[in-house]
Amino acid sequence: MYAIYKREIQSFFTSPIGYLVIGLFLILSGLFLWVFKGEYNIFDYGFADLSNFFFLAPWVFLFLIPAITMKSFSEERKSGTLELLFIKPISLWQTVLGKFFGALTLVIIAIIPTFLYVYTISELGTIVGNLDMGVILGSYFGLLFLMASYTAIGIFASTLSQNQIVAFLLALILCFICFYGFQGLSTLFSEGNYILTIASLGMKAHFESIARGVMDTRDLIYFIGLTIFFLFLTVVQLKKLNQ
Repeated sequence: MYAIYKREIQSFFTSPIGYLVIGLFLILSGLFLWVFKGEYNIFDYGFADLSNFFFLAPWVFLFLIPAITMKSFSEERKSGTLELLFIKPISLWQTVLGKFFGALTLVIIAIIPTFLYVYTISELGTIVGNLDMGVILGSYFGLLFLMASYTAIGIFASTLSQNQIVAFLLALILCFICFYGFQGLSTLFSEGNYILTIASLGMKAHFESIARGVMDTRDLIYFIGLTIFFLFLTVVQLKKLNQ
C-alpha cells in the first residue's frame, strides 16, 4: 500500500496538477474571503471569525477534489496498466487505500496554509486573540471528514470510465448530490419531520453540525460510513473490471 501511496504523491508533484490544485484553492478562497465583495467577504461580514471560510470551502473542494481523483484509475485503464495492479502481490483494498490516502494527503496539504487565516482573524478582532478555538478546530475536523468523503467518491468515479473528463463530471455530480442534493430535496416538503430526515441524509447537514463545534458521534459515523461505502464500491467495481 505504501508503494502505491508514494507513487500517487510523486505523480501529483512531478506534474502541474498538485501545484495547480493547491494554488487554485488558496487563490479562490483568498479572493472570496478578502477581495471580492459579497456574502463571503470577511470585511463585509463584520465579524472576526472564519465561518465564511468553512461555508465556502466545501463548494471549492466540490470541483477541486474530482480534479485530483479523476486520473486515479481512469489513467490506469486508458494506459492499460490496470491489469498490472491486479497481478501485484497486494490486495485490491490496499491498492484503493493507497490511492485514496495519496489524494487525501494532497488535499490536506492544500488547507495547511489556511491556518494563516486563523492568525489574521485573531489580529483583526476588537480584542486580539478573542477567538473560539473550539469551533475553529471542530470546523477543520469536519472539513477533514468532508474531504475524505469527497475523495472516496472521486476515487470510485474514476473506476467508471477511462476518460478523465467523464470521471471528473461523474465525481462532481455524485459529490454535489451527496453534499447538497438531499438538502435541496428537503425544501420540496412542508412537514418539518420530513425536512429534517431528508436533509440529514446529506453531507451538508452533518458538516454544519460539526462546524458549529458540536462533536456528535452520529456525524462522525455518517462521514466514516460514507467514505468506507464508496471505497467498498470502488473495490467491487475493480473486481468487475478484473473478470
